[in-house]
Amino acid sequence: MPALLKSFAPKSSGDLARIGVIVALAALILFGALRYDNFLSPFNILSFLRYNSMFALIALGMAFVIMTGGIDLSVGAVAALASVVAALLSPHSWYAGLAGGVGAGLAVGLVNGVVITRLRIQPFIATLAAMLAASGTALLLANNQSVSVSYDSGFTVIGQDDFLGFPIPAWIALAAYILGWLFLERSAAGRHVLAIGDGEQTAALMGLKVERTLIGVYAVCGLLAGLAGVILASQFGAGQPTEGVGWELFAIASVVVGGTLLTGGSGSVGATLAGALLLGMVFNVLNFENGLGWISLSAYWQSVIRGLFLLVVVVLQARLTSRSAT
Repeated sequence: MPALLKSFAPKSSGDLARIGVIVALAALILFGALRYDNFLSPFNILSFLRYNSMFALIALGMAFVIMTGGIDLSVGAVAALASVVAALLSPHSWYAGLAGGVGAGLAVGLVNGVVITRLRIQPFIATLAAMLAASGTALLLANNQSVSVSYDSGFTVIGQDDFLGFPIPAWIALAAYILGWLFLERSAAGRHVLAIGDGEQTAALMGLKVERTLIGVYAVCGLLAGLAGVILASQFGAGQPTEGVGWELFAIASVVVGGTLLTGGSGSVGATLAGALLLGMVFNVLNFENGLGWISLSAYWQSVIRGLFLLVVVVLQARLTSRSAT
């Protein structure tokens, strides 16, 4: 964990933008703690971690994809598909549901990687097609309705139970981020990901296995989206074929807020986690504000406010980076 936290340490002007998301997250937590009575209550903290673990997982996968200079628009639909597959298989056993959901996400991710590398299709188009295909497949498998999970096989433990006082989904997300940090910061493959983001042709000339690395990155992104879908089904007791709409935008926003450039070549696992928590915290604060009864913000206005907040954070980060560069 101390090593993971060191990934926030500024090494260049771009790293200052990543520190900005930590400052914004800390400021928002302080604001909530001072304004709302039960903001730091165990119930709110654990509920926040349990729910936002899904978004943290898809943000992690998206971070690696964006580091290569790519994009994956299919993660939300893949999570929905995985939730349906997991729910359908959950009566057999909890691990059948888990393996089925994760396997579905991995399969879509592998297809994305192969189409992008072997067929030379742009990531935007390839993953857009995958999004449509995954969404349609989820609706077909679920017969256009929610699919109840089995409560007898222990499948719901994954999303609803705790371990050592913390939600199991939060432990899963934490483990994924630790592994992601080790991959990026302590392995040659992680450096290859960043090198590809700096330029595929240059990376190929250096002898790096560009195609294999890209396929692996998209496969991992799909796997993590599938894992998020398993948590979704387990946590809410049903596979949700229409869920996941806009999740890809949340993931992209988390990565960008964390200081990772959309052009690729740089990024931080720790700052991506902070970005996901920051966006989730905005939603949490808005819910508490509604609870005070002084104002009433509909879901539409909450989306507007979250979008404006995201814009402010990104603009401040850009200003901070440009000033440090001069």
